[in-house]
Amino acid sequence: MIDGLASAHSSPVPLEATDPGLARDPDAGWSLFWRTFFLLAILLLVSILAWLQTLRAFELDPRAVQTAQQIASLVNLSRAALIHSDSIARVSLIKTMTDQEGVRILPREPDDRFEPFEDDALGHRISQELQTRLGPGTVVANSVNGDPGLWVGFTIEDDGYWMFTDRSRLNPPVGKTWIIWLVIAAALSLAGAALIARLINRPLRDLSIAATRVREGDFSASQLNEKMATSEIREVNIEFNRMARKLVQIEQDRAIMLAGISHDLRTPLARLRLETELSVADMDAREHMANDIEQVNAIIDKFMDYARPDHVVLAPVALGDVVGRCVYALKDRGDIRFNVDLPNDLRVLADEVELSRVVSNLLENAARYGKSVDTGVAEVDISGKPHDAWVLLEVRDHGPGVPPHNLAHLTKAFFRGDAARTSATGAGLGLAIVDKNIQRMGGAFALANRSSGGLAARIQLQRVV
Repeated sequence: MIDGLASAHSSPVPLEATDPGLARDPDAGWSLFWRTFFLLAILLLVSILAWLQTLRAFELDPRAVQTAQQIASLVNLSRAALIHSDSIARVSLIKTMTDQEGVRILPREPDDRFEPFEDDALGHRISQELQTRLGPGTVVANSVNGDPGLWVGFTIEDDGYWMFTDRSRLNPPVGKTWIIWLVIAAALSLAGAALIARLINRPLRDLSIAATRVREGDFSASQLNEKMATSEIREVNIEFNRMARKLVQIEQDRAIMLAGISHDLRTPLARLRLETELSVADMDAREHMANDIEQVNAIIDKFMDYARPDHVVLAPVALGDVVGRCVYALKDRGDIRFNVDLPNDLRVLADEVELSRVVSNLLENAARYGKSVDTGVAEVDISGKPHDAWVLLEVRDHGPGVPPHNLAHLTKAFFRGDAARTSATGAGLGLAIVDKNIQRMGGAFALANRSSGGLAARIQLQRVV
């Protein structure tokens, strides 16, 4: 019946929903906005963390010196108070320091067990600074006899003492402040990344929308702003607008050329047909010449259909009415029979004239290439059914089918299969016109050999409820 197999082209919903053999690859990848946004966000967050680490490294030494100075001052004050107080006042002083300042003074015994304080860079730097300020015999410990805290060992007149204080003196004074600052910085960075990505993406989005309008033939609404602040974007917009104007001119020239071809070729063909009817006496020769002229006219019609502009106006169309008219036009032919199974309320979003051309082309192909070897008659089944938001129309014959090596090429312009070459009565545009018209209407077209024999042409169009 039909010249071959074509896979679905640019359909919003793939045909694999009804036939796994007609699947197409899904769209993959991120949009430019999200890719730019995430790259900028990662860059800014890494920069913030690097800056934070640098700040902490530079802040380590001043904080260690300041902490060691405070502890050394506390030790010196405690030492001076203990030296210049008598034994009775010393007990009261130690109790006051413990209650009010959280500082305990304990005698240092030779068998005391302690853990060194140098467990990180800050502790090592504090220990060095305390030994410098309090003398070489100073000991800084994490715990003494299993009691954790900040312990500083010092001497008073050759007697050893421990001073215990809360370890929180070493903690950064702005723990929560760092977290709040990081959250605010991250939020501002993400907002800035989103703004920058939007500014980068918007000209490309406008260009994509304009290109889509040009593809659909809407040249008047495809103009881009030629006064953009960015010189590169401005130059791209200017060149795109020039291209769009050139395409308008080409489209106008094509329309004039098509009108000229139709008029200048059909007029002499009509005269030639008349002269043939009047001047050729041999009836067989006259009939063959008339058939050749009709074939030239049909080829001109095919060229005109294929070169027709891409812009179509879509509207709700009763699929059964369109198929019925196409079948009625061929009902008197003795080489084709139809079995139609279409619901009466099946409506699709399409251009009625273009859809009629599509169905007529498929039926003509069925009559030409789908004849049974035994009977010489093409038996064509036409069926349709709704599927979610789509309608699937199938035109199937019971002929010999198409060789598998031809299936992928038969919707290309001017390609004809082996059976078509032997007869050579067409231009090889029938299925190319069908495929192109279905794409114009936002649908999908596919052909497949049937396991029980023959070929099935499937058309998917948007459903109108």
